Amino acid sequence: MLSRETCFLNHGSFGATPIAVLEEQSRLRGVIESDPVRFFERDYTPLISSSIKKLAEFMSADPGGMTFVKNTTEGVNTVLRSLELRPGDEILVTDHSYQACWNAVDFVTERSGAKTVVVQVPFRVGSEDEIVDLVMGSVTERTVLAMVDTVTSATGLRMPFERLVQELQVSGVDVLLDAAHGPGIVPLDLRDLDAAYCTGNCHKWLCTPKGSAFLHIRSDLKNTVRPLSISHGASFEGTEQEKFEFEFGWPGTQDPTPWLCIPLAIDFLGGLVEGGWPEIMERNRALALEGRKILCKALGTTEPVPDSLVSSIASVEMPGEGEVGPMSMEGDPYHNYLLDEFGIQVPVFPWRHHGRRYIRISAQLYNSVEEYEFLAECLEKSM
Repeated sequence: MLSRETCFLNHGSFGATPIAVLEEQSRLRGVIESDPVRFFERDYTPLISSSIKKLAEFMSADPGGMTFVKNTTEGVNTVLRSLELRPGDEILVTDHSYQACWNAVDFVTERSGAKTVVVQVPFRVGSEDEIVDLVMGSVTERTVLAMVDTVTSATGLRMPFERLVQELQVSGVDVLLDAAHGPGIVPLDLRDLDAAYCTGNCHKWLCTPKGSAFLHIRSDLKNTVRPLSISHGASFEGTEQEKFEFEFGWPGTQDPTPWLCIPLAIDFLGGLVEGGWPEIMERNRALALEGRKILCKALGTTEPVPDSLVSSIASVEMPGEGEVGPMSMEGDPYHNYLLDEFGIQVPVFPWRHHGRRYIRISAQLYNSVEEYEFLAECLEKSM
């Protein structure tokens, strides 16, 4: 349903849902509204279980440790608010971390007397070894958790999360894997990763309706994490697994249709390209790399990181020096200029942690090289 009047190069922020998936959501809403009581008493639980099973298969995850949340920020908060932190404990984040999730870390550390340790990772790095060394070099005997991105938001960096999860957890540090940019943008095998916690969005690269995300908790930690909303499940009498599913599955009345559309979205998009999801991810990555070259040429700069650290989004520094203002819901002035003057929807992020502004492109099946060339032409006219 994307407007033909807009050159949409920002799939990474909120995704874009295919019409076929939106039609399925409308059908499901019709089923609910035809008899809400019947739906929630008889249909809700088996349908949710089916969606969890499908998503777990897609990411090679344990369905028994998976539940749904509305977005990655909610998943991060669920984990952090369940931790029993002590004064002096440390949680690691990098200075590329999504600000909302970073704020959640600061909230729980400040409240408990623990400490947020920020690992400074340059935007321009030459290899994944540099990132791993910086993170591992910040681990101390007080480190209890590290929040690691699969792909960073503002800076578009494909983190070496597989190595980081393994090396951190071998060192005795649990990992909270922020996979907001996860399913459908990078290969994920949650059984192999075995991260303590993983949460990610489906409404980005899987293109499900907005408000669709997952939280996966390793089996040995499931009884330590409670949902943000304590509801009927808290007094439920049943097996541990039944209690886990009820507690997280029923926080109160809500619209479950974004989650129930996950199976169709996975199959629909996977069927658009011969080779399925592996080919979609590779195609989008190749397109993002080509777009990055075009963007760098227009801005008179060079590719900031090796190709191996790029997925389906890529960021480049905006030229110019001076004070970097705060991020806002209204958007950066230059972002607004590109949209209002040229009809280009592309984010420009003021990133105070690095003292720079970044422009970020996304690549999804509906994008083309010509769109990045159009962006480059507009940049050259206006810079």
